[in-house]
Amino acid sequence: MRSKGFLAKSPTAPIVLLVLSLLSCFVAFVLSLLCIFAGSKSGYLENANLLTLNTSRLGQSILKESKHIDPDSVLGHVIGTVEGEINDLVADVAKELHIHDFYSVHLLDYCEGFYTPSPVANDTVHPKKNVTLCSNRTSSFHFNATKIIQQELRSDISLPDLKWPSALEHGLGVAKLATHVMFVLYCLGVAATGLALIGVFLGIVVTRRLTAILNVTLAMIAFLALAMASIISTTFIDKAVKLINEVGDAVGIAAYKGNTFLGMTWAATILILFTTVAWIYEFFRRRRVGKMSRPDNKEARIWG
Repeated sequence: MRSKGFLAKSPTAPIVLLVLSLLSCFVAFVLSLLCIFAGSKSGYLENANLLTLNTSRLGQSILKESKHIDPDSVLGHVIGTVEGEINDLVADVAKELHIHDFYSVHLLDYCEGFYTPSPVANDTVHPKKNVTLCSNRTSSFHFNATKIIQQELRSDISLPDLKWPSALEHGLGVAKLATHVMFVLYCLGVAATGLALIGVFLGIVVTRRLTAILNVTLAMIAFLALAMASIISTTFIDKAVKLINEVGDAVGIAAYKGNTFLGMTWAATILILFTTVAWIYEFFRRRRVGKMSRPDNKEARIWG
């Protein structure tokens, strides 16, 4: 009982905990904001994407069937150009098709560019992303790979010519709702985390149970929103990357998970959870201090 009384009156431990909760809430607020606005302009947190679509080897299946294609046709010319460089491991089919090497998908937009110095890695070459353009930001953004790549293709070549898998767009089309829900949840999480940040600061200054209840409520809302957003984004990324790699491997399409984004969103979720737990503890601590400060409390008279 003596140790409980000491903890209830000790100012050091609660202050340290509350300051840590303030810092964790601030970092969670920043990370959740970055999850929304990453990739909003060329070169801005490009690695924090949901996923990357690699199309630098698009048309690989056609190379295998090149013997059956007229060398004087448009596709025949493209294939001849690319095949002449394959032995040097620098073949870039995308440039010959007038499309980009990669497309990085973000929450509000997508960015595109080329791998430098070459899209093919070997012992001496390690491709790096060179972003050339990012689309306009929009809250209703949905990455339509088929539409985007078809618009960039040379006018005399179509996606069916490249054996573009129809299952790819059907699968990604289902994800349209998921990305919209993610955006709403991240916005709710950012708003609640921002309010919780203000509340935590006030709660440190105003030591009343009412501020503790307010902070628990705001932090809990922020945690639920960010947790749901993190779960949905993780599921979406896993399924989308798996689908693309399964149906796109035959035509030279590959996808990579946005591990930086996943790290950011889950870090924000864990940090706001810490803030929530800290203020739940603080609420009961203040409640206990309030009871012990009453004149009719026997324990307060014994240890006070």
